[in-house]
Amino acid sequence: MFNLPPIVIAGLTGFISGLLLSIPVGPVNLTIINEGARRGFFWAVLIGFGASLMEVIYCAIAFTGFSSFFDNRVVKAAMEVFSFVFMLFLGIRFMMAKTVAAPMHISNAADRMEERIEERLHPHSAFMTGFVRVMANPGVLLFWIILAANFMSREWVEPNLRGKLACVAGVALGTGLWFFGLSYAVSRGHGQFSEKTLLKMEHFSGAALLGFGLIHGAHIAWQLAKHKM
Repeated sequence: MFNLPPIVIAGLTGFISGLLLSIPVGPVNLTIINEGARRGFFWAVLIGFGASLMEVIYCAIAFTGFSSFFDNRVVKAAMEVFSFVFMLFLGIRFMMAKTVAAPMHISNAADRMEERIEERLHPHSAFMTGFVRVMANPGVLLFWIILAANFMSREWVEPNLRGKLACVAGVALGTGLWFFGLSYAVSRGHGQFSEKTLLKMEHFSGAALLGFGLIHGAHIAWQLAKHKM
């Protein structure tokens, strides 16, 4: 990939994925928009930083807790195909969205678990509000497990501590930058985000994910054709 050092590739991979997965409108973005309009920039940005920290924790768990599982060649090949289908599914889902809804929905049972976690912890500060909103969503961890498998199977992230840390740092920068920018935009625009604007954000993220999915699929097809030659 452009002859860049592996640590740079890992960092860029984390940054781009963190940024793209933060854009679709979900509980954290809606909380930042609503609370930023009422309480201002600093309150909104603290919500974003709390959400970024929990996102990074889930990302780190995905890389450290499941890395040995991806060493098997059959598992790596299966995860490449699965991640291709997964990115297409997400991209199409975001692009076809007609209303603003949480993109990390898995099932009604998961939604009830999320509600129970928020009710039990009942965060009072801005930082903890963002932190708990991400922690209570099991879909975030699932997404990072799938993406971690894809990144390592494609060798975008080396399966060592340096590569994983670079990717996690990239995720922190990507998510933090998005939430910071959204908080600033909300404070400057006094929370005037129409549903049309929010849907455009989600459609943009979907188009980007769909593009990455198609590139990933083309790479799989090229690898298959090369092995048959």
